[in-house]
Amino acid sequence: MRHEDRLATEEPLEIRLASPGRAATRAWVTMRTPGHDFELAAGWVLHEGLAEPSGIMRVAYCTDSRLAPEQEFNVVTVTLAHSPQLPHRHDTAATGSSACGVCGKESVDAATQVSPGPGWTGERLDADAVRRLPERLRTGQALFERTGGVHAAGLATAAGEILAVREDVGRHNAVDKVVGSQVLAGADPSAAALVVSGRAGFELVQKAVASGMGALVSVGAPTSLAADLATASGLDLWGFASSERVIRYS
Repeated sequence: MRHEDRLATEEPLEIRLASPGRAATRAWVTMRTPGHDFELAAGWVLHEGLAEPSGIMRVAYCTDSRLAPEQEFNVVTVTLAHSPQLPHRHDTAATGSSACGVCGKESVDAATQVSPGPGWTGERLDADAVRRLPERLRTGQALFERTGGVHAAGLATAAGEILAVREDVGRHNAVDKVVGSQVLAGADPSAAALVVSGRAGFELVQKAVASGMGALVSVGAPTSLAADLATASGLDLWGFASSERVIRYS
């Protein structure tokens, strides 16, 4: 018996960086679900510590005439107001998969370096609010409902209200997208909680810390390194979140 099935789209996205006195050059290539590409690029720049939100001047598809027609919407250029704040860790034009947020780092030390955001000073979530978040996140997972093949990331208030949701085949891309949505809207990229539909790996804690979140809430398990970084950074880390239970790790 045959039936029609819908698959999540996965295509490469090349991110280029430009700044005063520096022409656009390739910084990173990741496999992603097309859509919200500018948000993904803006969030990635913030999470890599390359610029503050106010330092991202422009995000646009590349107009390089050498690109083939099918590549035109798979290359994005981020123009910064100043040179990158940190040494660029991907000058070797590294490439990452949709499954890994820290691929291409030159060393373990480089991978564990985090540029912390301003730090969350607002109200923190309690366990009751955390238990409500997975179901509320699910209401914004339209692409998952159609394909079953993408991750989701959302921003939430301390009262448990979901502010924004983004989906992608890469869990780290989904986080970049939802944080980038706030950056490009001129809003504060931090929130009381970053909610993710999968496990809480180190790279997601890294991004939560970099954008100044108060908590990371995951429906899956955290890793040991994720818990260590969350504890050291003052981030509330919640795992196995559901309406039935939740476990706090930091």
